[in-house]
Amino acid sequence: MKKYCYSIPLSIALLGMILTSIAQATPWNKLTSDELEATLVDKFAAGQYSTKGADSCLMCHKKNATVMAIFDGVHGQATSTDSPMAGLQCEACHGPQGRHNKGGKEPMISFNPDSKLSVTAQNTVCQGCHNDASQMAWHNSTHNLEEIACTDCHVVHSAKDPALNPLTVNNTCTSCHSQEKADMSKRSSHPLKWDQMTCIDCHSPHGSMGESALNQPSINDTCFSCHAEKRGPFLWEHAPVTENCITCHNPHGSVNENLLNSRAPQLCQQCHANDGHASKVVTQPGMDAFGAGASCLNCHSQIHGSNHPAGSLLQR
Repeated sequence: MKKYCYSIPLSIALLGMILTSIAQATPWNKLTSDELEATLVDKFAAGQYSTKGADSCLMCHKKNATVMAIFDGVHGQATSTDSPMAGLQCEACHGPQGRHNKGGKEPMISFNPDSKLSVTAQNTVCQGCHNDASQMAWHNSTHNLEEIACTDCHVVHSAKDPALNPLTVNNTCTSCHSQEKADMSKRSSHPLKWDQMTCIDCHSPHGSMGESALNQPSINDTCFSCHAEKRGPFLWEHAPVTENCITCHNPHGSVNENLLNSRAPQLCQQCHANDGHASKVVTQPGMDAFGAGASCLNCHSQIHGSNHPAGSLLQR
């Protein structure tokens, strides 16, 4: 007996127990989302799967290029035991056909912005198979809480999913994250816009146990995974560095050099009060605190920390 990867969505099952009866005279396309989910649960319980599998579906859908593209990708490989095509085939994701092919009078599970099913119900179908450790933080993730569907980012009926391709994943992310897309194009940025680095190098779109869906436990750990020379520990440490890198830097891009949030000395003066030379206040952005071409960094060059015995002022 074949082991099918599909499992009945929990949210649908719960609703099905509550909504036990639906008026037979109500056309399926007039049902509410909850009523539709309950109807689909009834079909699962009745086991109304087609004996012909995908062939039954392709009788109507084979002329649709988007539908047929599934056979070019991993979801359409019948030789793989992890593929839906090795089990219930199309119905593994779209639910039991029932009498759907009799003029399309019965609903099936659909995955698109026009789907009448809730995003939670749609995503639970995907999670019936994709439930490995990388998905463990999904339920608390921002994407889930904002009701982002799996298919909003992933393309199932495709030879290559753009969200899984290092050369296209950034386009997938920035289609929603427009501010980060703008930052990526600023004069100082990580090489994201050239796809030499990807959003998922730092972030986990399915959520994580850390802040901002970072792959690492903290922002600093994320930065130090590449910028190890800034990690320390140092004999003389600079407090903002040990606390949080983004106190001074914008990791997505900046109009200032080195991803700085603002130029020196203005950046330094956000912490260093007007106590004399240490932070001579300037009246306008771009003005030098100590004369033409001067900057805090001209003297205090070891701003990330120093191991020199006389480096308490981060000058050496």
